[in-house]
Amino acid sequence: MSSPAIAFAHKSQERFLEELKALLRIPSVSTLPEHKADVRRAAEVLALDLRCIGMEHVEIIDTPGHPLVYADWLHAEGKPTCLAYGHYDVQPADPLDEWKTPPFEPSERDGNLYARGAVDDKGQMYMHLKALESLLKSSGGKLPINVRVLLEGEEEVGGEQIAKFVKENPERLKADFALVSDTEMFAPELPTLCVGLRGMIYTEIEVRGAMTDLHSGMYGGAAPNPFVALSQIIAALKDRDGRIQIPGFYDKVKSPSDDELQAWKRLPFDEEHYRKTEIGSPSLVGEPGFTALERTWARPTLDVHGMPGGFIGAGAKTVIPAKATAKVSMRLVPDMTAEDTFARYKAFVESLKPAGVTVDVRLINRGEPMVISTDNPYIDAATRAMKEIWGKDTVFIRSGGSIPIVGDFHRYLNVPSVMMGFGLPDDNLHAPNEKFHIANFYRGIDSIIRFFEEVGAA
Repeated sequence: MSSPAIAFAHKSQERFLEELKALLRIPSVSTLPEHKADVRRAAEVLALDLRCIGMEHVEIIDTPGHPLVYADWLHAEGKPTCLAYGHYDVQPADPLDEWKTPPFEPSERDGNLYARGAVDDKGQMYMHLKALESLLKSSGGKLPINVRVLLEGEEEVGGEQIAKFVKENPERLKADFALVSDTEMFAPELPTLCVGLRGMIYTEIEVRGAMTDLHSGMYGGAAPNPFVALSQIIAALKDRDGRIQIPGFYDKVKSPSDDELQAWKRLPFDEEHYRKTEIGSPSLVGEPGFTALERTWARPTLDVHGMPGGFIGAGAKTVIPAKATAKVSMRLVPDMTAEDTFARYKAFVESLKPAGVTVDVRLINRGEPMVISTDNPYIDAATRAMKEIWGKDTVFIRSGGSIPIVGDFHRYLNVPSVMMGFGLPDDNLHAPNEKFHIANFYRGIDSIIRFFEEVGAA
């Protein structure tokens, strides 16, 4: 099917890419206070873009954190409504010395666009806007379906404000489905829809001993060492095979269906290649009896991300620190819940407390796991659209990652999400030299155009 919108997009590819580069130059790092003004500047640029392409009711919505950006176009009578979501904040670029080119000065190499946020999620979010522009500009200012756009500036720090906004504004955000492009393709040239996400609990464990730091020569052997105590607690959370020891942790874990497991086996996946090229470790680890895909998509996990505290400078300082902290997260799978799992985890950590210390277990943020049925008309429309653009049947995968807003859309708006992503497994999300394959940026725009047209036609 020929599409005037796709023809417009093809003629505009060079401009679209330059506009994306301009957005990527804004260091909208949501976790660093010194970049608060940059995050807002990115919101203002996107709001201006939405107005220019013909979206209506464009608004920058202030929150106690970073702003949301809202827009809509609701004149397709009798047609479904899409809630198009994306985020414009990015992770910090550290370590800077590992970047081949500056993280906030986009550069092209080998058909890729390198910059922080190139694929997560500025590049993928921007595909939505450019698809909408192509549709509006090629059809006299009309869309084939109704569309609401909701963009956030703090997904990388937990998304607390958008979750509150969605919960409190179900009528304003009323839709039939959500479109989320914050996932990846399973392999190059293989159109992919993500239909499952793991949930997450992010926590801190703080262990306190003496009332102040102490000299280890004068007090060592009598004073409790919070780092030793914390290490003992962490070591008890998992056994040597990687099985989590929290009582009842696996009670509500729902296994994938046999059909889903068989579909995963047909995917072009080589565990040894995955170990060498993506992980680079001497061996893979995890629960015995499960494949790498099962471990990362359908099994819960527990990981330690950092243990700040004490003396970490050059040279020596013989101090017994007064406190030690660990940042610990868990990934959840259906039918686990964040509330129940955190309660079990907290109780178990507290039960492991060694003598001489106090333990405080804090919940930082959480998101629920989600599996979306493929038996709905929006998934059908997406598979038809992507087959037309990519020339191949779409595969369904799960993701080991978490996108809490997908659960919020289901919980508060009662809508399914179509997770149509175009990143690649080697795009270095959250790492130095993040990239987005430029051809995927262009074909992602085409796929979204055809998806909206398919939904409108159906």
